[in-house]
Amino acid sequence: MLSPQDQLTELVRTLETQQHVFATDPLLITEKLQDEDGKPIQKLHRRASRIDSNGAMARILGKIDGRIKGIMVVMSVVWCLSGFLGLFTLLQTNVVNFFYVLVCLLGFHTIMLLGWLVMSLINQGKPSSNWFANFVSPSYLIRGKDDVTKAAVDLYERQLQHSGMRWYLGRFSHQLWLATLTGMLLAIIFLLIVRQYSFSWESTLLSDQALITLTQVLGWLPSMVGFDVPDSTAIVQSRLVTDAMPLTVARQWAGLLVGSLLMYGIVPRAIAWAFCALMFRRKKMRLDIKQPYYQKILNFWQRQVVDADDFNEVPAPIAPKAAVSAGKKLVALLEYPAEQDNWWLEGLDANINNSEIENFGIVDDRDDMARLKTYLDNHPVQVLLGIHHKALPDRGTLRKLDQIAAHAKDGLIVQLLSESSALDLTKQVADHQDVRYQQWQTALAARKIGLVNN
Repeated sequence: MLSPQDQLTELVRTLETQQHVFATDPLLITEKLQDEDGKPIQKLHRRASRIDSNGAMARILGKIDGRIKGIMVVMSVVWCLSGFLGLFTLLQTNVVNFFYVLVCLLGFHTIMLLGWLVMSLINQGKPSSNWFANFVSPSYLIRGKDDVTKAAVDLYERQLQHSGMRWYLGRFSHQLWLATLTGMLLAIIFLLIVRQYSFSWESTLLSDQALITLTQVLGWLPSMVGFDVPDSTAIVQSRLVTDAMPLTVARQWAGLLVGSLLMYGIVPRAIAWAFCALMFRRKKMRLDIKQPYYQKILNFWQRQVVDADDFNEVPAPIAPKAAVSAGKKLVALLEYPAEQDNWWLEGLDANINNSEIENFGIVDDRDDMARLKTYLDNHPVQVLLGIHHKALPDRGTLRKLDQIAAHAKDGLIVQLLSESSALDLTKQVADHQDVRYQQWQTALAARKIGLVNN
């Protein structure tokens, strides 16, 4: 799973690409953070927290995370109770067949643990089937039709499909086994306190010496940590016992039973749990700040701002006034859609025939650029490029602008598109748009690209 800060940052990215309306304008927050100190990832976290100023997105993410962890806790409790009740039912007789009970305690558990170890070695580096993602799908845990809830659910489902989740699922399965074994241990200790048992063993094929050897081998590890182990005399006396046995012998068998459950059950499973937890931390999903969305923000923050007191201020560069030719026109939008249809009518001469205007659409990715350059190489047209007020004049955007200018045989002119609700803008937003407008003026002036309605 991503960390809570990374989750919120990634959720902001997802919603912003979907044109979601946030509690606080992301553009204003981005520009304010330009002068603040901090590592890139820290500033991205700070930006996401400020955009989510009302905490709505953080609450939804916390609700999903809390419900997933709640299911895991409930399942662990149920597994613990099942282990307790299962062993409580098994030990209802006063004379207990030691090896039969031991196999019931650790037989299936040992097979599953060895199976997990073998599969981990075989499937090393390969993704495993994610049953947990289907079992606790966030779409089942939280209902909501709003954009934030849908995006948060999609974010969690993408995390559950990550390759590192195989260790998360392994840790959870070991947690359930530990809960079961803990329930069994509690049941054994409780019953040994309130009841007196006699332990016996019986076998058709194995001799006394074979069982003595088996018991001593089995008791070697528990004896290393202080548990009692039956001696040879006690082992021979315990064959086919049907009545009460000496208390000292019973305590030795009881110590071996508890010690075996601890050393061959709980301890190996705890080691496997710790190993999965360590591997999950190493393979944990992390925020990919190399994505174009984050790179555009980071490039904007890396621009150097020179203090006006350190130099003599010069007039701000102004882009030349666009010269609209009388020939055929190609109109296109750079990265963002326009808020108005036929947006180019404000920049072109009203006398131009609409048949001489071709609408290319939006130029955003590499395929759009390749298609546009191919068209311009084969058609002598003047390009009118519409640039949205949200567009940043960063290196990637200006590179696209230079490529279009290089391929436009009859020249390139630019029209800056402002918000349709300009009369309702606050002073802060209006100042922000003025700064952005001047940034484009500077970029266009440096490239001698004409600006319409200048």
